[in-house]
Amino acid sequence: MSEKKIQKTYEEINARIKAGEAVVVTAEEMVGIVKENGPEGAARKVDVVTTGTFAPMCSSGMFFNFGQMIPTIKAAKVWINKVPAYAGLAAVDAYLGATEPAEDDPLNKIYPGEFRYGGGHVIEDLLRGKKLLLEAKAYGTDCYAGKKMKKEVGLEDLPYALLCNPRNGYQNYNCAVNLSDKAVYTYMGMLKPNCRNANFCSAGELSPLLNDPYYRTIGVGTRIFLGGANGYVTWRGTQHNPKAPRGKNGVPRKPAGTIMVQGDLKLMSPEWLRGVSILGYGNSLALGLGIPIPILDAEMAAYTGVSDAEIFTQVVDYGYDYTNGIARSYGEVSYAQLKSGEIEVNGKKVRTAPLSSVVKAREIAEILQKRIVDGKFLLNPPAELLPDGQE
Repeated sequence: MSEKKIQKTYEEINARIKAGEAVVVTAEEMVGIVKENGPEGAARKVDVVTTGTFAPMCSSGMFFNFGQMIPTIKAAKVWINKVPAYAGLAAVDAYLGATEPAEDDPLNKIYPGEFRYGGGHVIEDLLRGKKLLLEAKAYGTDCYAGKKMKKEVGLEDLPYALLCNPRNGYQNYNCAVNLSDKAVYTYMGMLKPNCRNANFCSAGELSPLLNDPYYRTIGVGTRIFLGGANGYVTWRGTQHNPKAPRGKNGVPRKPAGTIMVQGDLKLMSPEWLRGVSILGYGNSLALGLGIPIPILDAEMAAYTGVSDAEIFTQVVDYGYDYTNGIARSYGEVSYAQLKSGEIEVNGKKVRTAPLSSVVKAREIAEILQKRIVDGKFLLNPPAELLPDGQE
C-alpha cells in the first residue's frame, strides 16, 4: 500500500515552530536534501526553507513624517541633506526615493551621472544615528501659515519612518554584457567594450522568488526579513511579469515576478541597508531581504530544491540592444556558470562579476533560519497570493 502524500498547513508548521520541533534549512541545504530524498521525502523531513538576497534595489525608499512646527506648515518642497523628497502628501509627510541625488553634488556638475550621495545614503545615515539637515518650503495657507522650516533630524526625531519599496526581489534577471566598441555605464555596473566582462545580479538558488516560482506561498501579508527586521510583502511589485518563459520546475528564464515590501525603518540595521553609488548611473540602496518558504507538500520541496545549475538566465547586450528596446539573447547561462567566474559568449570566454552578494544572502538565510528555530519568527499565510501568470 502506497504511503499517503504529505500535506501540511501553516497552522501545523507554526505549531511545530512554537514547540521547538520545526526542521528549518536554508535553500542551499535543501538542494542536497531533495537530491538525496526526492521531493516527497524532503517534504516529510523539512518544514521551512529560508532564502536570502543582498543587492542594489533601486525601487526603494522611505515614507516619513518630520513633525510640525509653530506656525504649522504644509510642506511643498522637502530636502534631507540636500536630497529632494516628494512632498505632494499631507502637511509634513514625504517620500524619499533611494535613487534621488543630492542637488548640490559638485561631482555631478563635472561628470553627469556620477552621484556620490543620494536617497539611499540618507536612509543609511539615519540608521547609523547621524543628524541630517531637513529643509522644507511652503506657499502658506490660513491653516498652515508657515513657509519655511530648517532643522537637524535623526531617525529618533522622525515621528514616523517606513521603508516602502515598490519593486524588490526580482525573480531572475539579465546577465549584462556590452557588445559595442566603447565602455557603457549602467545600473548593472560598468561594462567593458567588445564583451570583455559580464555582470549579473541574483543570489541564484538562494534568491527568494526563485524558490517559489509560482508564488504559492508568497503574497500580501507574507512576513519577511527586511533590512534586518521583520517586514511584509504588501503587493506585487512594479514590472511584475509572471508570464515570462519558464524552464524546469517553473523557474523563469528571464526577469519575472517582483514584490512590493515595507517595514518599520526604525527597527532596521545599517548592516542590511547601504547607500551605494554606481559609477556613471547614479545612487541606489543595497538591501537585505529574505523570505521563509513553508514546505506544504512535495511540490514546494521540489521548487526549493532547484540548484544553481538548473537556474538559467539570458545574456543581454547593454551597449545597444537594451537602450533601443531590442529583446535579443546572446545565449542562456546557468547561475552555476555565472558563479564560476567565467561564461562563454559568441564563442569567447568572458569573466563574470556579481552585483549581489552571495555571502550576505547566505547570512540572511541563516539568520532567518535561527529566528524561526528559536521561535521568534512565525509564518504568515498570505491574505492574497500574487498573480502567477497561469490561466
